[in-house]
Amino acid sequence: MHPEDKMTFSEIRKYLRLMQKRYKLASNRRERSKLLNEMQAITGFHRKYLIRLVNSPTINITRKPRAKERGPKYNSEVRYVVAIAAKALDYPSAERLKPQLVPVAKLLASHNELSLNQEVLDKLYQISISTLKRILATISRDKPRPPSKRASPKSSLLKDIPAGSIPWDVKEPGHFEVDLVHHCGPTASGEYICTIQMVDVATGWVELWAVLGRGYKVMQDAFLHILHRLPFPIREIHPDNGSEFFNHHLLRFWKSFPDVRLSRSRPYRKNDNRFVEQRNHFLVRSYIGYDRLDTVAQTILLNTIYQKMWIYHNLFLPVMRTVEKVVVPSPSGGYKVKRVYDQAQTPLQRLEKSGVVNPQRLELLKRLRDQTNPLRLREEIYELIEELYSLPNATPGVSEDVYETLGLPIDLPAGLLGSVTLSFEPQPHQGNIII
Repeated sequence: MHPEDKMTFSEIRKYLRLMQKRYKLASNRRERSKLLNEMQAITGFHRKYLIRLVNSPTINITRKPRAKERGPKYNSEVRYVVAIAAKALDYPSAERLKPQLVPVAKLLASHNELSLNQEVLDKLYQISISTLKRILATISRDKPRPPSKRASPKSSLLKDIPAGSIPWDVKEPGHFEVDLVHHCGPTASGEYICTIQMVDVATGWVELWAVLGRGYKVMQDAFLHILHRLPFPIREIHPDNGSEFFNHHLLRFWKSFPDVRLSRSRPYRKNDNRFVEQRNHFLVRSYIGYDRLDTVAQTILLNTIYQKMWIYHNLFLPVMRTVEKVVVPSPSGGYKVKRVYDQAQTPLQRLEKSGVVNPQRLELLKRLRDQTNPLRLREEIYELIEELYSLPNATPGVSEDVYETLGLPIDLPAGLLGSVTLSFEPQPHQGNIII
């Protein structure tokens, strides 16, 4: 047992039963007093209570059952509100749900998804994380989630790019880890859709965009869309060593943004991109799965889904952030790192505290959050995913024109868009691109 772990009720009683024999065999008052001092230090019990226990005929190891069992404090009404709030936030953990429970319940009540009275509201304020865990364990999800994979080639242009990782305790928003999720299905032959995912280390803010293939034109188009939509400036881009990120064209593209620092992961160190790697499953695979996607229609629909997920995940879903790492001895020998987390907050709440967002833009984001029904938004996302599954894949030998995926409109209020101007010049090309 670890020295810091507390003894259970049964373990304390077993210990006291052994000490009872020594206490009764003690020859004088001084020896008994020393034994009581030891028992008091080990158990933390009051001295008089210990005297009563060791002087009793026997010490029971199990608790006596209550004469009258306490009834449940949180009734079905409270459990229903917790279930609906958890569903609206896509079933987060109890630690992530607790800080957002009351605000989300009030928001859902304003959209007539549930009814709240003062008694239920008071209980939602009082409910503990442990109780939430027990309630969430009884809630069945309406949509089971699928299981994870990855990919990463190499490039010859890496020698001038600094390698390492973004510090986990960086306070300033704008340091983005970037990765590419492949929707190739069981075979990587031909061209297929990939998802560019960017995660801000400080706030947990997420940007997603689908591209057909990995050519320079579609990658630049995706980054321009992300820059246009992002409500705060990018300070650092940190992808892995894939050639889709490090080529002459994209390096020239990022050099046109002098305030953006470009860095990369070290070879064979996927933990250098740990924040975005973790969300590859949580934000992409768990929604979209592993099926092959390879048509223009699927790309356009997937970006429609991602635009809704942009609102859902950044404005509603709480995330926890490591605030401290403590090295503690391991029971099996050696040491292990124990992480201490802060209170769960949404990326928008963390962004608001950072003060890096223009006040007018921040007000528009908060207004968008207050006017959006998260439960209905979640249902719309899953309905669009069902529609995505129903679309046919590319027919071998039939061309798919990737230029049709460029310059897609962003379906957000105009005031929320950034200052980057999107310009999509028609490019000459020989016919369509066969995939």
